[in-house]
Amino acid sequence: MGAWKYILKKFFQAFLTLLFVLAVNFFLFRVLPGDPAKSVARSLKLSLEDTQKLRVEFGLDQPVFPNQFVLYVENTVTGNLGTSYITARPVSEAIATRVWWTLLLVGTSTVLATGLGIIVGIKGAWRRGGTFDVGSLGVSLTLYSMPEGWLGMMLLTFFAVTLHVFPAGQAQSAPPPAGAIPQFVDILNHLFLPCLTLTLGYIGEYSIIMRASLLETINEDFVGTARAKGLLDKNVRRHHAVPNALLPIVTLVVLNFGYILGGAIVVEYVFSYPGLGAFTVEAINANDFPVIQGVFLLTSAAVIFANFIADLLYVYLDPRVREV
Repeated sequence: MGAWKYILKKFFQAFLTLLFVLAVNFFLFRVLPGDPAKSVARSLKLSLEDTQKLRVEFGLDQPVFPNQFVLYVENTVTGNLGTSYITARPVSEAIATRVWWTLLLVGTSTVLATGLGIIVGIKGAWRRGGTFDVGSLGVSLTLYSMPEGWLGMMLLTFFAVTLHVFPAGQAQSAPPPAGAIPQFVDILNHLFLPCLTLTLGYIGEYSIIMRASLLETINEDFVGTARAKGLLDKNVRRHHAVPNALLPIVTLVVLNFGYILGGAIVVEYVFSYPGLGAFTVEAINANDFPVIQGVFLLTSAAVIFANFIADLLYVYLDPRVREV
């Protein structure tokens, strides 16, 4: 019953958070400067009369509250994220064309950074103060503090502009090469630099947290008991210390997977990568409220869901939370 009470409590909290995000999602972007109708009219060189008609078509002539808000809630609940002011395409359709590129980029870099960061953190903590620990800690701190946008520009300048080894931007060549295998290789070539940027940016975070968690776990009594029993050092690390030290990493990994749908805005923008991150910047510059709201809501829902999954995992990974 303790586990079920914990799960129901976390579900209720996630649901309330989602309702709060739904409301904030609407009002937050209404306070941004600029008029979407005027932005569209300016790009299409419309007259004042046509601009007013556009405002009526967008529903911007109605009071923000309650008219626009009620319509927004009704559409969202029914799965209708609205229509883009700029492209006149359904927002859900526009997001669907972009989300797969973001999943490929951020998902791949998150998996690589997680695996490498955990390995580096474990090896450094287990031989604390050694050459590898000192060197890896310095590199991890440097990468963790380094702006991803700046790192991306440096890699772009060196590999794409100077050496001409990898493409400078986009997700694939235009037009793409003929054949499945050449297209796959072409996508990997375009993916390499932004993926490398995000992997280097994330790996320091995982390494530092894993190292700190394992150092704390090493001093626990059960680790000392395992060593006193005469177990091999590698078995103590593998079966006793590391599994318990992974708890903070589990939360970080699950939450970072939740952020995948949000994309890496700066990196995607630097590399002109056609994911949700760059899509969000374009929508903000154009005051395209439906697109901004759709991406923000999708990202927030993904993070809330990921946080709920992390809470569920803790029920099984750490029995102590069942008593909370």
